[in-house]
Amino acid sequence: MSDLQLTGSKEQLFNADIRQQIDQWVAKYPSGQSQAAVIPALHILQDAHQGWLSDPLMDALAEYLSMPTISVYEVATFYTMFELKPVGKHKISICTNISCMLNGSEQVVEHIESRLGVGLGKTTSDGKFTIKEVECLGACCGAPMMQLDRDYHEHLTAERIDQILDGIS
Repeated sequence: MSDLQLTGSKEQLFNADIRQQIDQWVAKYPSGQSQAAVIPALHILQDAHQGWLSDPLMDALAEYLSMPTISVYEVATFYTMFELKPVGKHKISICTNISCMLNGSEQVVEHIESRLGVGLGKTTSDGKFTIKEVECLGACCGAPMMQLDRDYHEHLTAERIDQILDGIS
């Protein structure tokens, strides 16, 4: 997209591949509506920058999409899939909403915290896992459930959790 530009040092936050991926999303929307691509663009940037979004990165995205900086921050802070501080190599998001709670999410949280030796919102000392509580992941009929990176795991038990975590390299 030739009408999208970055200036100065912000350009180094976006390599050509990242710009191409964002531009593919921008092209799906009407001309002059580049801000509509903010959610996929945040995903692209987060994936390319060790799983989190820094302030300079979000500032650069706002400039790139020609939208107010606060609008990018509003989206990034509203959705739980976006991280605003460094996270572990693997992110475990545990649903604790009503369906999961009624089906044992408290035991899931306790087991994972015990197994990894850290609490919710924390990262293991080796930087391998971050555990996060989320309100809802939309898999109520599979409760209790968690999301590990981008994969959903439903009908969790302590044994199933151990199998899943043992399979992570």
